Amino acid sequence: MDTTSVRKKILAILEELHDDIDFEKEKKLVDDNLLYSFDLVSLAAELSEEFDVDITAKEFVAENFNSLDGLTDMILRLREKQ
Repeated sequence: MDTTSVRKKILAILEELHDDIDFEKEKKLVDDNLLYSFDLVSLAAELSEEFDVDITAKEFVAENFNSLDGLTDMILRLREKQ
């Protein structure tokens, strides 16, 4: 699966969580409290299932969850480890 496909799937998951946020533009989803703890847990569970990766506590840093780019990079990195 290429970067563009991963990014599109992540965007679809994010838009299911919050259709009122422009995930293409936002760069501080966590820092600006646009995503809350329950959102992050739900997001991690859906990403884990969709991409068959383990998102551990170590991955729960703002850098990975602040933007669509950060999420895409994290998923691609985790998929490479498999």
